[in-house]
Amino acid sequence: MSNQTATMKIPVKQAGYGQSMAIMGILFFVFGFVTWLNGTLIQFFQIVCELNVSQALLVTMAFYMAYFFLSIPSSFILDKTGFKNGMALGLLVIAVGSLVFIPAANARSFGMFLTGLFIQGAGLSLLQTASNPYASIIGPKESAAKRISIMGICNKGAGALAPLILSSIVLKGASQLEDSIKAAVDVAQKNALLDSLASRVKGPYVVISIILVILAVLLKRSSLPEIDTNQEDAATKASTTGKTSVFQFPHLVLGVLCLFVYVGVEVMAGDVIGSYGKSMGMSLDDTKYFSTFTLVAMLVGYVIGIATIPKIITGQKGLQISAVLGVLFTIAAYFTSGFSAVTFIALLGLANALMWPAIFPMAIDGLGRYTKMGSALLIMAIAGGGILPQIYSGMFNKESMFSFLYNSNMDFRHAFLYCMVPCYLYILFYALVGHKVGKK
Repeated sequence: MSNQTATMKIPVKQAGYGQSMAIMGILFFVFGFVTWLNGTLIQFFQIVCELNVSQALLVTMAFYMAYFFLSIPSSFILDKTGFKNGMALGLLVIAVGSLVFIPAANARSFGMFLTGLFIQGAGLSLLQTASNPYASIIGPKESAAKRISIMGICNKGAGALAPLILSSIVLKGASQLEDSIKAAVDVAQKNALLDSLASRVKGPYVVISIILVILAVLLKRSSLPEIDTNQEDAATKASTTGKTSVFQFPHLVLGVLCLFVYVGVEVMAGDVIGSYGKSMGMSLDDTKYFSTFTLVAMLVGYVIGIATIPKIITGQKGLQISAVLGVLFTIAAYFTSGFSAVTFIALLGLANALMWPAIFPMAIDGLGRYTKMGSALLIMAIAGGGILPQIYSGMFNKESMFSFLYNSNMDFRHAFLYCMVPCYLYILFYALVGHKVGKK
């Protein structure tokens, strides 16, 4: 622990580094599991609530926009509660959002489902505002990307399991059920089938709520050490001297935009892959598992990151390579079709894996007493996961909220290309130049 940054203060009798990492790993597993249920929910709500693609993608909008509205309030909450209590509170808020799914399923109300997702996003906003900087600064600065890669394995491992588990429950026999609903002879029969399908979601979310409450209590009673981000070492103090606002750190501001587009492409690769496959004529029984393919590719990327950072490559170099791969895989998906195209979209998970572990530490580097607020701004940028899918659907669907982008000559393949490539090019810019802007 001698190489630990001067920003951390750990009482002697509190949990050590290994135990703290284990607790953080559990938390990252939890919010990975909850987050990556959305890919399955998009397809589920399309049937249950009789939605088109643009309407179903409001799932990501409601979920990720909570980060935009509640990340800065989360930083103020953390100032009052500290990291550990703030994370426990975040788990309880997610549990409340999960319970909203019960009345939503009873009423088969898409609006109520979206409300539950927004509340979940609010809890995750608090949880992530605390957990990401905690994982970044709990150990040596040069291995921050490696630590977050370890957290990423916990997060995306849960994400790979989530669609498999939820799909096996709520979308079991989906294609046959979808045909039965379409063939229903009267409204009453159709509604009975839809109500039966909607009720499938209640059990899983009750279980999720119970587990979250138990984890919140255990976390509250744990020996996880508190970190004082207001303490600054000499180098950090020099970089913050004369600064009166977090917006006076250009590398952070550029990093917020970088994280915004990164989360956008991550969600596109993980949550849109199913509807992309359906647009090519694949059955729901096939497409319901596609999100897992992307998450497995991300897991491979995290393992590569742990093995290579910082021994072989830096986080910055990893981000450069990842951005280039993102461009290449997107172009490859455009020029292919069927399962080949789906494979290249899934491989975007590999390209995306090292992005968060690299961007987050680079963006908060040297913020000192502004770390909590800088982290809050970065967590706000997760809203990109709600915005980019809507921009994508607006390019080929005139019923989208971004219908001003609608082009009758554009199909989903062109829209995917035009959304993704500019994002990856900006990430490459940040890896090469942006992260250094304004630093002494």
